[in-house]
Amino acid sequence: MLDQIGKYTAKLISNGSALTGQITFAVQDDVIISAGEPNLASLSESVLSRLNCLTLVIATPSLPFADFLVQRCAGHGQKIIPRDTETRTFLHDIPIIRKNELHSAPAEKIAALLGTRKGIVVEDVGIIATGALTVEQAYINWSSVFHSTYIKYLEDLLEDGFMLPGEEDAFNHFRREWLLPLSSDGLEFRHGPFIEKNVILEEIARVGRYTVQRRLVDSFFGNISYSNGNLIYISQTAASLDELAGCINPVPFENSSTVGITASSELVAHRAIIKTTGCRAVLHGHPRFSVVMSMICNEKESCHVTDCWKDCSKVRFLGNTPVVAGEIGAGGIARNVPPVIGRSGSAIVYGHGVFSIGMTDFREAFQGLVDVENWCRKEYFRLIDEKMNESPQFNPERLKVTPAPSLQFQT
Repeated sequence: MLDQIGKYTAKLISNGSALTGQITFAVQDDVIISAGEPNLASLSESVLSRLNCLTLVIATPSLPFADFLVQRCAGHGQKIIPRDTETRTFLHDIPIIRKNELHSAPAEKIAALLGTRKGIVVEDVGIIATGALTVEQAYINWSSVFHSTYIKYLEDLLEDGFMLPGEEDAFNHFRREWLLPLSSDGLEFRHGPFIEKNVILEEIARVGRYTVQRRLVDSFFGNISYSNGNLIYISQTAASLDELAGCINPVPFENSSTVGITASSELVAHRAIIKTTGCRAVLHGHPRFSVVMSMICNEKESCHVTDCWKDCSKVRFLGNTPVVAGEIGAGGIARNVPPVIGRSGSAIVYGHGVFSIGMTDFREAFQGLVDVENWCRKEYFRLIDEKMNESPQFNPERLKVTPAPSLQFQT
C-alpha cells in the first residue's frame, strides 16, 4: 500500500497540481495507515475513521485558485458549482468549508461533507478527496476537483475581474511562472499508417504518456484510438493515459463483438469520426484553456437555451476550431463532432475538451491538440488584458509585480 501512496504522491507533484511536502494519503487496512505531512496525516486519519471508504487524500494545491473561489463566494452558499463536464458528470458540485468553521470538530465537519461527495475544498487546508476502494480513486477524485476549480476560477475571473487582495499578484505569477510553454518539441512519433497490432499498441501507449507529460489531460480524463481498417484500438474506460499498457481494447469497426463494453465511453464518437473523415488516429484530451474558452459565449443574454452544454445547436469557432455542444458517450458528441472536425482537424466540445485527428499517425493529432490549446491560452490572456485595461483602477505597472511572500507555488 505504501508503494501506491508513493506513486500517486509523485504524480501529484510531477503534474504540478500539489505542493511538495503538503500531501498526505490515508488508507484503511486492518488499521488506518497514513503517509505524508504530519499535521495533514493526523487529520486524514481522523476523517477517514469516520467514513465508509478505504482511502483519503489531503493536499494543498500548487495554485491558490480553490481558496480564491471560497473567498469570492463568501456569504453566497456552501458549495462551488463549476460548469465543466467533469463536475457535472462526476462531482455534481464541490462543497466548501471556510477556515473560521474549523475551530471545533474539524474532522466531523469534513467527514460529514465527504459522506455525500467525492471531494471538497477546505480553505487554508486544500482539497480533500476520497477513494471508495483504492489510492488511485482518491487521486483521481482529487485531480478532478483541482481541474474543476482551476477552470471555474479562470472563468469567473474573466467575468468579474480581480476582487481579492493578492489575487492579481498570484494570477500574474501563475501566468508568467507556473504555466509551462506548450509544444510537441522533443517528442518522437512513428510515421504511419500502422498495420501490426504491437506497433499500434506501443504507439497509442506512447502518445498517451505524451498527453499527460505535456499536461493536456488531468487525472484519467481523455481517450485515444487508432484504426487499421478492421479494428479500432481504443483506450479502456477510466484508463490513465500514461499507463495504457494492457488497457487498450481492439474493437471490431462494425461493432460485431462485445469487446467494446470495457472500451472508452467515447468509442461511438471515435468510430463516427474515423468513418466520416477517413482518419486513422483520434486523440481526445481536456486541456484547460480550451475548456474555459469553450464556455465563453457572447450570445448568452439573448439566447433562450438553458443547458448550453447539450442543447446548443450552433457551431461556434475559436480561431479556426469549431465548438459544438453534446453529451458524452453515445450522446451529442458522437453526432455533432464528426461533421465539423474534418476541415480543421480538431473540434472542441463545450465544457469538455478537444478532439483532434491524424490521417495516418498521431503526429498531426497531437500537434492539433497543442495548437488549439495554445490558441485558447493566448486568446484567454488577451481577453483578461482587455478587461484589465477597461478597469478605471488599471495600472500597467501592476503587471510587473511579483507574488506576495505568503503565497506558495509549485512549478
